Amino acid sequence: MISVSFRYIRFKYLFILTFIFLWLPVDGASGEAARWERRARNVSIVRDDWGIAHVTGKTDADAVFGMIYAQAEDDFNRIETNYLNAMGRLAEAEGESAVWRDLRMKIFIQPEQLKRKFQESPAWLQKLMTAWSDGLNFYLAEHPNVKPRVIKRFEPWMALSFTEGSIGGDIETINLARLQSFYGAEPVADFEEPYHPAEPSGSNGIAIAPKNTTGGNALLLINPHTSFFFRSELQVTSGEGLNAYGAATWGQMFIYQGFNERVGWMHTSSQGDAIDEWRETVLKKGDKYFYKFGREEIPLTTSVVKVPYKTAQGMAERSFTVYRTHHGPVVRKDDATGDWITVGLMNDPVKALTQSYSRTKARNYKEFQQAMRLHTNSSNATIYADADGNIAYFHANFIPRRNPKFDWTKPVDGSDPESDWKGLLTLEESPNLLNPASGWLYNSNNHPWSAAGPSSLKQSDYPKYVDNGIESARGRHAIMVLENRKDFTLDKLLDAAYDSYLPWFEKTVPALVAAWDKLPPNDPSKRKLADQIDALRKWNSRWSADSVPTSLAVFWGAEILRALGPSPGVPSEENVLARATPAQMIEALTRASERLTADFGSWRTPWGEINRFQRLTGDIVQPFSDAAPSLPVGFTSGNWGSLASFGAAPTRSTKKWYGTSGNSFVAVVEFGKKVRARAITAGGESGDPKSPHFNDQALRYAKGDLREVYFYSTQLKGHVKKKYAPGEEGVLKVIKSKIDE
Repeated sequence: MISVSFRYIRFKYLFILTFIFLWLPVDGASGEAARWERRARNVSIVRDDWGIAHVTGKTDADAVFGMIYAQAEDDFNRIETNYLNAMGRLAEAEGESAVWRDLRMKIFIQPEQLKRKFQESPAWLQKLMTAWSDGLNFYLAEHPNVKPRVIKRFEPWMALSFTEGSIGGDIETINLARLQSFYGAEPVADFEEPYHPAEPSGSNGIAIAPKNTTGGNALLLINPHTSFFFRSELQVTSGEGLNAYGAATWGQMFIYQGFNERVGWMHTSSQGDAIDEWRETVLKKGDKYFYKFGREEIPLTTSVVKVPYKTAQGMAERSFTVYRTHHGPVVRKDDATGDWITVGLMNDPVKALTQSYSRTKARNYKEFQQAMRLHTNSSNATIYADADGNIAYFHANFIPRRNPKFDWTKPVDGSDPESDWKGLLTLEESPNLLNPASGWLYNSNNHPWSAAGPSSLKQSDYPKYVDNGIESARGRHAIMVLENRKDFTLDKLLDAAYDSYLPWFEKTVPALVAAWDKLPPNDPSKRKLADQIDALRKWNSRWSADSVPTSLAVFWGAEILRALGPSPGVPSEENVLARATPAQMIEALTRASERLTADFGSWRTPWGEINRFQRLTGDIVQPFSDAAPSLPVGFTSGNWGSLASFGAAPTRSTKKWYGTSGNSFVAVVEFGKKVRARAITAGGESGDPKSPHFNDQALRYAKGDLREVYFYSTQLKGHVKKKYAPGEEGVLKVIKSKIDE
């Protein structure tokens, strides 16, 4: 009866909507509206009992239309904000404070360039971009109550401004304060917050070969660590072979982290060197600037970049003359030498969007590898698994070929022609792995030299610049849960992803205990810290919501790191073991105990009373309140080696620590005759606090209790809450408005 009812409603909707568009006057606007309606006829959106959209389109373009429409229903604000940022238009919404952020984007991304690239794109990609903009414009037309902050109309070329999907694009690595110091009227100093260990940016990816499983099927862990609510979870299917499920960064027309029936992919931020800086020797002759290159003196090219911004009186505008050499734009000046510094990075939006979309339709390793040959997944490593039983690791997909005589971790001499890039390393020249003998692969934003345990690649076989990473506590933890196991199942992979061990404290806490043991009997700390040391001595280095030692260890870890300061290029626990004196360790424990007591009444406070998940509003920057409901979370910061990451920190207005990043979308996938998966999204699918799906996954998220993924229509039976076509729910409003006229 339900399916009959859906068919009846669908038929009535299409009849009425067709009638409406025949009724409208025939002009440019109604012609566009008719195109939207034709798309809508070919799209079905099913919302399951978690509010997740399962979008089906007749063609890929229809599916993209429906996919972006569904995203807009869930959180249009995040879509628009992502494109305001990507196109350098945030200041039009947020005012002059965002001017420098916009300038940074506009140095690389200009509308006229993207419009030209759109026209040069292959026809199939143009169709997808047009469907993308149509879906957003149709949503706005159908929801007049939604008021965009800036972008009242989306154009197809805009899709080329945001093509890769990572939480922070390569452009955002450019230091804003130094950019402003160069192009601004006054030098600007970097603002530093009091030191608190920043949450490691990145993700976990794990692939298990069939020989290490009980079911004989490849397994994949998809575990991006991002700011919360950064991506939408959905499924998108077409009659042209598209059938992808996973996490799509708000506003994008492809599944960024996910799987289809045959293959799955997980991107982790790598330390591969995809961005370089050159130290330019600049001369001024008259009113023009030249830079040295070999024996030549070449004029710097200039362009004027205009940045509009909102004021109380209306829109204003600032103009900047941007300088470039053939290496790239000038982004700062070296304070010591006065040299101008240029930057080079991957900026090929057509290829990037092609790769991002085409990998979602790959059916096997060969097809997926072909997409990777576009070399535009610039700063990421990729973990891969498929239904044929293959597992693979693809290292940083954009690695310029460089002369190894230079130290590429620093700006190199741009006047030396040998410092120019010499093309890109091929896939075969990069540290990639296929089906290692160990039967497993992982990456946790560390170097690739331990990615497959004893079957890993050797750093000595590659140029040093291919990776600048270190082995992290999370990396050591991943190896511990993966090596020497042949019994993996979907559930056991999930257990491994939430394994509670914190390897950062494996040696540091014993060092602290040893420092206390060596104190003279009459030392005041001997008695003052006796109970704390006893708790840590007995602790098994595992997190849990009811664990007091977890609280004490985390607060102590933060204090000792604050005392020592950052340790670039060295694992922070090794820095503690090498540099922290016994007195510093003891003093850090004293401060940790005092801080716990001051904030929570006692140092004997269970971790879950401190570490909380809370979602109160749909704001992109979340507010927090100790007086409002929240949930305890056992897993911790990735700094301590927790694979399940929860980046929480103290705020100015709360005592409790509320998470803002870490595990966001998590999925475990098994590739058998049919794909099987479980997943969770932080909070819920909708950004609307009034929606039942705003926070309906929060409790499961906090417990690591992933729900079944409804990938097939048979799985959706009994779980369908709503089925409709884009615009369907606005039909009666349109009819009423026409009758009123």
